Amino acid sequence: MIYLQLFYEFFKIGLFAVGMATLPFLQALSQKTGWFTTDFITNMIAISESTPGPIGINMATYVCFNLTGVLGGIVATLGTILPAIIIVSIVSRYL
Repeated sequence: MIYLQLFYEFFKIGLFAVGMATLPFLQALSQKTGWFTTDFITNMIAISESTPGPIGINMATYVCFNLTGVLGGIVATLGTILPAIIIVSIVSRYL
């Protein structure tokens, strides 16, 4: 059940946020669920900035890996990138 909730929450973040705009969504998520603290968000930003790749995906992977392990990291990463894949597929179909 936690994996479905992780996927849903990070799907919403991936759908509505780009780059550093994920921070307000993550702060709201931490207040709503209590999965992580504001200090953890600060650490998450530092680690996500220092690793290669988009910050939103790095943050999703990092927080869920620490929360539920490897499977959680994979689920959150897929939830974050799936909206972009869907939108690009729809747009490319009509172009």
